[in-house]
Amino acid sequence: MKKKLLGLILAATLVTGCTSIDPYTGEQKTSNTAKGAGIGAVSGAILGALANHDDREKGALIGAASGAAVGGGIGYYMDRQEAALRQQLEGTGVRVQRIGDEIKLIMPGNITFDTGRSEIKTQFYSTLDSVAVVLKEFNKTRVDIAGHTDSTGGVELNQRLSEQRAASVSNYLNSRGVAGGRLFAAGYGPRYPVADNTTVTGRALNRRVEINLRAL
Repeated sequence: MKKKLLGLILAATLVTGCTSIDPYTGEQKTSNTAKGAGIGAVSGAILGALANHDDREKGALIGAASGAAVGGGIGYYMDRQEAALRQQLEGTGVRVQRIGDEIKLIMPGNITFDTGRSEIKTQFYSTLDSVAVVLKEFNKTRVDIAGHTDSTGGVELNQRLSEQRAASVSNYLNSRGVAGGRLFAAGYGPRYPVADNTTVTGRALNRRVEINLRAL
């Protein structure tokens, strides 16, 4: 029994090592669907074996199959959503970043808002329209919208501005048909910089809105 269970876990682990070529970057990467299926299979096998005292081997096999289906399903869902977003947002200046089973859209402040303002630039409407199209298609995704600023100016002003900008993006997506119950907006001011605030380039990178997507 132990040898068979170990073999099952090893097989699931090998699945997570499957790689493919990212058509957008040309880089080799591990399939998120494969990783999700492998992790789900390992977890399911262990839980299944523990739950079925009479036949641990059978419990492990059933648990592995169920876990792989669940894990692979989320990965596949997010893979498809990522591909759709990359296609829609190519050339817009919005960066699509994949972290496990989550997707992050990074929108630089210079293309979304005028300095010190929270009204979305009219030329950015079409980009957000493209985001809304994908979000409506993949309607089992939670949408967390985070506003960030640089450290220039007062903390209270930056906090308020970041909140207003996140709310503006949330309201716009809602106006384009994305259900309000899926949208969560928050502002973080200058608290989470991604670059050096002492340089012009760094401050520009820190002024941003991020949309974080994860399966519900």
